Amino acid sequence: MTDKALGDMQKQIDETVRLQRKIQDETDRRDAAQQGGSQNDGAVQAGARPQPAPPYPEQHLQKPGLESELNPRPQFMAPDYKGSGKLQNKVAIVTGGDSGIGRAVAVLYAREGADVAIVYLNEHDDARETKRCVEAEGRRCLLIAGDVRDSSFCNRAVQQTVDAFGQLDILVNNAAFQEHASALEDITDEHFDMTIRTNLYGYFHMARAALPHMKAGSAIVNSGSETGLYGNEMLLDYAATKGAIHAFTKSLATNLASKGIRVNAVAPGPVWTPLNPADQPAEKVKTFGQATDMKRPAQPEEVSPAYVFLASPVCSSYITGIVLPVMGGVTGSA
Repeated sequence: MTDKALGDMQKQIDETVRLQRKIQDETDRRDAAQQGGSQNDGAVQAGARPQPAPPYPEQHLQKPGLESELNPRPQFMAPDYKGSGKLQNKVAIVTGGDSGIGRAVAVLYAREGADVAIVYLNEHDDARETKRCVEAEGRRCLLIAGDVRDSSFCNRAVQQTVDAFGQLDILVNNAAFQEHASALEDITDEHFDMTIRTNLYGYFHMARAALPHMKAGSAIVNSGSETGLYGNEMLLDYAATKGAIHAFTKSLATNLASKGIRVNAVAPGPVWTPLNPADQPAEKVKTFGQATDMKRPAQPEEVSPAYVFLASPVCSSYITGIVLPVMGGVTGSA
């Protein structure tokens, strides 16, 4: 890439971050006078180790949100998960892989034998930590910074991955923008455009770029959401994109079935990642996830095994076009 192209890409990344923070600031001003919170009724622990539960410290992250600034730190290493070669010698791209669900997925993919390319916006320190964790599992990791709203960047990211690793077997579409609004009138064109182009165009661009390099046995796993199944009164635009992602998943699965390329989605409920603390007011973060049946949000390591299952041909070769709920209950709730 030429110096001019690199400079242009950096300008676009900087402009995207500026726009995200501008949208966030507008929402923060509307939230300034609001207060909230409730008492913890006793979180459910049903996993291999205890997970942090609300109340959490009040906190509000600046977009796009850094995992290194979250308190408590998200649990993503899944120390009790033992790899068994389910993705041996495969290559995966994970968008939004610097933190949260994406980071947890990257770690488990590496533990299952895959090399991983991490696509992210500008969270360089978080991305380097993900790379360190992937390499600690004995696999290679490539970091690619850029904006998935830009189709030319998505094309370059896929080509860089193929150039570095020689193949592409798995695409995880996971990058997202979320900013709440209490009324439809509060969602500006700029806000709506950011959400649609990041969450929907980004998935489309990455899938289109990846498909020429995929073959029978390859898989696409999209990050949907409970909001795409049930809606959310405060996330009108975000929920709309997640509903569209679910429909895109089912449609693309049917379109690609004859080629042996499977397409599925995971629909998480609330998960302790930078996404929501970079959206919700600090006082609401204190009780984030408390309304689920389990009285707490998931930790990333509780969601990532679903992405292994849907990516692995030895686990899910006869599964395509599903939206797998991982919501901490029957319907889930933030």
